[in-house]
Amino acid sequence: MVQSLNTKIDLVMNATAFTGLTDYGEIMVGDKGFEFYNSRDARKFIQIPWEEVDYVIASVMFKGKWIPRYAIQTKKNGTFTFSSKQPKKVLRAIGEYIAADHMVQSLGFFDVIKRAFRSKRKKKQ
Repeated sequence: MVQSLNTKIDLVMNATAFTGLTDYGEIMVGDKGFEFYNSRDARKFIQIPWEEVDYVIASVMFKGKWIPRYAIQTKKNGTFTFSSKQPKKVLRAIGEYIAADHMVQSLGFFDVIKRAFRSKRKKKQ
């Protein structure tokens, strides 16, 4: 069994990790870091200490009514994407340990399209 990073657990919730294939398991938010444990395979786990977290990126839709997924961008190991039943609770629990300026919204569909047209226009000039 894997040893947990946390000494105190704030939140435990069922979740999905998008790591190539989808992995189903549990998210743990605690005093030392963010953890994901696969429910079927004990060898598949993700442990991210709070010192390693660079940004928490939330995909917000319908003016904050629905958050389908969120991602944790680390300083060295890339970005990990998750979804859960109650993402607002998870993001609030993460907000206890991560500064507000490091919690951001992802770009919307139309923002991505605007950027693509602007970059095409800059290349033509």
